[in-house]
Amino acid sequence: MKVVTAELKNILLITLGSALLAFGVTAFLLPAKVATGGTPGLSIIIYYITELPVSLAMLIVNIPLIMAGMKFISSAFAVRTVFSVLMTSLFIGAYPSLFVFPSISEMLLSTLYGGICIGIGIALIIKGQASAGGTTIIARIIANYSSIKPAQAILVLDTLIIMAIAVIYQDMELALWSLISIYVTAKVIDKMLSGASEKVVHIVSDNAQSLGGKISTELGRTGTILSGQNLTMESSKEILFVMVGSREIEKLKAIINQHDKQALVIVMEASEIMGTSLIN
Repeated sequence: MKVVTAELKNILLITLGSALLAFGVTAFLLPAKVATGGTPGLSIIIYYITELPVSLAMLIVNIPLIMAGMKFISSAFAVRTVFSVLMTSLFIGAYPSLFVFPSISEMLLSTLYGGICIGIGIALIIKGQASAGGTTIIARIIANYSSIKPAQAILVLDTLIIMAIAVIYQDMELALWSLISIYVTAKVIDKMLSGASEKVVHIVSDNAQSLGGKISTELGRTGTILSGQNLTMESSKEILFVMVGSREIEKLKAIINQHDKQALVIVMEASEIMGTSLIN
């Protein structure tokens, strides 16, 4: 019963997030010809070039990427991501026929509010244990076959989207507006998922070794197991020390709940990081 309730909550979060993401694209970014990051941004660029509906472009871009990256993500995550993409495409296709959006003459308003809506939408989708599209999968594939980290791959992909906007329209201002949109979206996602881009997580668990293996396998993150004792020196404790991105916090919580519901979890912001010897 708990599994069903949790999955219904995920579906609700994904549906609401998809609706907000689609609203941000349809009401604010498309009329202003401003792109966002990730596969929604790629879909907007395809629309600008070919006039193919954004809803259809999202399916064309995302579904093959999800299928190609199946071995890098769990089947449940893949199914939820497909559902997210389908719902976002459905909302983007339906909104124009359901609502008449008033035109906005000020680019700053379109850029900011579009970025905010998309950021909230993507954050809700992530909280629903899914992804808003295939950019994360592309990043994982690139990281798996090269020394490039997933976060770096996503940054490169978003940069290419901005460059494409500048080239297609020969308008640097549009590219800069798109950059603002991507920045606002990233900031909103980080705030929605609790703060900084990197989090330090301490996990006190009786199954530290097996839990560490699951985190390494499913999140692709390394860490350290620290040994210690309680304050009265009567029992030994093992503490997992791991750093994850804020967008991975919800998935990390799900892994911990699945394998050790009694684990004590402490999440802190990593304000500054130097070196890698402690976590590798």
